[in-house]
Amino acid sequence: MNVVMMNLPLGFAILAGALVLFLFVLLLKSVYLVRQAEVIVIERLGRYDRTMGAGLHIVLPFLERPRTTIWTYLEDRGTGRYYRYVQTLDRIDLRESVYDFPKQNVITKDNVTTEINALLYYQITDPKAALYEVNNLPEAIEKLTQTTLRDVIGSMDLDETLVSRSHINERLRLILDEATDKWGVKVNRVELQEVNPPHDIRVAMEKQMRAERDRRATILESEGKKRAAILEAEGVKESKVLRATGEAESVIIAAESEAQARLKAANAEAKAIELVSNAIQKGDPLPYLIAMQYIKILPEITKGAEGKTVVIPYDASSVIGSLASIKQIFEQIK
Repeated sequence: MNVVMMNLPLGFAILAGALVLFLFVLLLKSVYLVRQAEVIVIERLGRYDRTMGAGLHIVLPFLERPRTTIWTYLEDRGTGRYYRYVQTLDRIDLRESVYDFPKQNVITKDNVTTEINALLYYQITDPKAALYEVNNLPEAIEKLTQTTLRDVIGSMDLDETLVSRSHINERLRLILDEATDKWGVKVNRVELQEVNPPHDIRVAMEKQMRAERDRRATILESEGKKRAAILEAEGVKESKVLRATGEAESVIIAAESEAQARLKAANAEAKAIELVSNAIQKGDPLPYLIAMQYIKILPEITKGAEGKTVVIPYDASSVIGSLASIKQIFEQIK
């Protein structure tokens, strides 16, 4: 009797401890703390019930439970080799994620095998579709990107592939975004990190590029010489035109000056003749003018003839005879 009474409190203690442990486990299974930018999809009796956002949530134990999914990711440990890891998640991250794909060989339209490494930036917009429309979402996106990349590169030549990265990125993004829309995924960007042709192709491309640069340098040098010669010829032409224009203007100015001088001389002579005519009063001024001109030219005739005999032309006697007329003119003026 005493033994039974002593074992009874011990049994109650064990039962109470088990009950407390059960309640604690029940509490852990009922309360969920969801962080910002994360969601948990809840199923009730195996069917979708609701999506829980950030905050503290309570679920019905044994009736409701989070939907788990398989999630694959790749990791490069710095050796150039990628390691694939698989884990089970009960939470979906809504932040933008980056998927670094391992290098893969693709064949271009001109049958050149090229090694390409790509990056994919995506974001889950519909957690329900990401869980129920596809199994292992990251692996599905990886395989879809690889097949799409092979299809896009296969429709382009090697040269076009090397110079059209932005076009390839945009084309890949549009195709992947449309294909993954039913999975509740938004593809934001696709970037090609490396496009590596085979070594012999790279050597040939370098030789071609060097030859092209030499050709361009030769053409530029020839065009420079041609332009310099044209400029020099145009300079000589303009110089000759300006010199001829200057000489023509100089001749014109000189002719105009001479014409004005002659005009003024003629006006002065006409004025002198008029004065002489007025002074003679009905006389003939011609003998006077001839005599004056002859007197002006006599020094030139006798120039350098000191101590020599100077012969005056016969017509000079008429000039000397005109001196009487000059005397008469001065007497009349007086």
